[in-house]
Amino acid sequence: MRTQRVAIIHYWLVSMRGGERVLEELLRLFPQAEIFTHVADRSKLSPIILDRPLHETFIARLPFAKTHYQKYLALMPRALEEIDLSQFDLVISCESGPAKGVIVPPHVPHICYVHTPMRYLWDQYPVYRSQLSGLKRAYFSMLAHRLRMWDVTSASRVDRFIANSQFVADRVQRYYHREADVVNPPVDLSLYRLPSPAQPRSYYLFVSQLVHYKRPDLVIDAFRGLNQKLLVVGEGEEAAQLARDLPNNVFMLGRVSNEDLAKLYGCAKALIFPGEEDFGIVPVEAMSCGTPVIAYGRGGILDSVTEGVSGVFFDRQDAACLQAAVLRFERTYARFDAQRISDLAQRFGAERFRREISMIITSEVANHSLRMNMVSAEGVPLPV
Repeated sequence: MRTQRVAIIHYWLVSMRGGERVLEELLRLFPQAEIFTHVADRSKLSPIILDRPLHETFIARLPFAKTHYQKYLALMPRALEEIDLSQFDLVISCESGPAKGVIVPPHVPHICYVHTPMRYLWDQYPVYRSQLSGLKRAYFSMLAHRLRMWDVTSASRVDRFIANSQFVADRVQRYYHREADVVNPPVDLSLYRLPSPAQPRSYYLFVSQLVHYKRPDLVIDAFRGLNQKLLVVGEGEEAAQLARDLPNNVFMLGRVSNEDLAKLYGCAKALIFPGEEDFGIVPVEAMSCGTPVIAYGRGGILDSVTEGVSGVFFDRQDAACLQAAVLRFERTYARFDAQRISDLAQRFGAERFRREISMIITSEVANHSLRMNMVSAEGVPLPV
């Protein structure tokens, strides 16, 4: 591409998770790019991110911003609008927290990669609100109402949306009334390989943050009534409470290394995935090891798992329904082909992501230039 200066707007940089892996791939596509974010914890970022110019908004200068950045949500729209992007030729925003609301000159294309419309403002708003009480609930209700209006309004500042799953694309249409291309996020599959066929698969596996919306409680309750071993990998705010009432067939391992996680995937009968996620990287990692997935059949999981081929779906988030799905899986376990499942996972690698998103960005840059030339030809002055 002939674009000379690229700005990438990322909501916040305080860990290395799926959104940051997308950022890394965008930086590989655009080695000249500069990063803008509300707050960055440089001690937790990868070398490729730290190697680029990294600009923070005024949010980073507020007290305890690195750890309590979400408490400054009300100020983030203004912080975005103060970013000067007049010297850039292309703007790419990565939306999960507020990012797309930057003000971009008319002659500069703005492409937004949507991990999710902010769930605490939209489909998960009742859940987040129910966890608050008193003045906090009243304040959040007022703030969310105002932010939803800004969120919809700022969607018009984007020239083209790219969603990380069809589920997210549908929500972009529902909340912003905009079409979105779908490019699934890159999954680092380098550590995850199909194990030897002789490797025994003797347990079920749940890998997640132990927070409510990931539904670890549902999985543990389901296995309370099953004669099957379950290993739980992860840590989080619900870990202590869950550990107090574990059935004898459930074992909590806490956080494990990537290398150990690969071994756990390779020895599991199936991964349990009970949440409604925007995409879901963990299931693809498990599939790369030939491991089927038993999943709640809504959300981004539908982009990666196929019923009867790479997994089994259940249609209600309750223990009895998950139990029934595990028993159904047990009856059909021999039909699942580990090699085929592993092959299906390979379509989510980083090279595929770079290829697909590069094609869309190249097309939008060309279309935007054509539109600007047409406006100029009609005698409408363009800003310098």
